[in-house]
Amino acid sequence: MLAEPTAAATTSAALARLFEPWAHLYADSKLLATAVTFGHIASLLMAGGLAVTTDRATLRALRLAAAERGRHLEDLAGVHRLVVGGLALSLITGLLLFASDVETFAGSWIFWVKLTMICVLLGNGYAMTKAERSLRNDAAEASPAWARLRRAALFSVALWYAITLAGVALANVA
Repeated sequence: MLAEPTAAATTSAALARLFEPWAHLYADSKLLATAVTFGHIASLLMAGGLAVTTDRATLRALRLAAAERGRHLEDLAGVHRLVVGGLALSLITGLLLFASDVETFAGSWIFWVKLTMICVLLGNGYAMTKAERSLRNDAAEASPAWARLRRAALFSVALWYAITLAGVALANVA
């Protein structure tokens, strides 16, 4: 007796059919595949590089007196806009990569772990910007927002590296 396909398998097959023209175009064009893959890696390099560098600067700034930390807070908002822009481009190119081989990616637990970590990264970014806003209102040495900002910066660095590892694993295992 044949088993009924699961809802996930049915959904995966339907998405594969929907994106089949894109998958063929992507597979048949080395230039297109190169451009999409480059866009994905470059956007992650930009966003992750800026984020990790800024997280490091945040951790260093936290060793300074609260009065001197203000300059760093001014820089954070501008950097976060660039990081979010890089993440947006990586989302678009990631969707294009997913659409190029839906059945492989949809069936990969590594893909879902990476996607979950990206969602957690976005939530952490929100927590970081919330701590920054709080510090713009009260940047006193004793403000608990400094500790929240520190935790968010440390978590951000860990997530960026974990997401990178998941991306490499996904490329090699999928």
